Amino acid sequence: MALDKNHVVTLKYVLHTNDEAGEKIFVEETSAEQPMTFLYGVGMMIPKFEQEIQNLNIGETASFTIEPSEGYGERDPQAVTQLPLDMFQGQELPPVGAVLPLSDNQGNNFQALVVEVTPEAVIVDLNHPMAGRPLHFDVEILNSRPATEEELAHGHAHGEDGHSGH
Repeated sequence: MALDKNHVVTLKYVLHTNDEAGEKIFVEETSAEQPMTFLYGVGMMIPKFEQEIQNLNIGETASFTIEPSEGYGERDPQAVTQLPLDMFQGQELPPVGAVLPLSDNQGNNFQALVVEVTPEAVIVDLNHPMAGRPLHFDVEILNSRPATEEELAHGHAHGEDGHSGH
């Protein structure tokens, strides 16, 4: 049975990308013991990812690349900004490489990577870490089942078996 909208899909994958020199580098992987489970067809995943796996059946594998334009977008140089030092009053300044949890005025949460600390500001990159990079996936479909009414109402999967609560 091929994957269908409103099904809970469980899969394992290996993700690679390319560094600035074009060399393939490992990013992450899931396993059969710790798979990724998600509600298919409701916008939780990169659309191109869902498109690439849509005709797969349980037990089938696929390898594909998602280009930046269809993944996390190109890097935006305007997404590098300065945070005033008074934001960190009463605490140590974060080191270069630290990931800061931030929120905007609408309550949206996101992360910023510290790229420089100057006497005037902490400079952060708000781009997604995979922005501007191709995503090379090797996937295997482990399971697919219709979502429960509760999962559909909540808009997300409740685990491989549908009973993992939150």
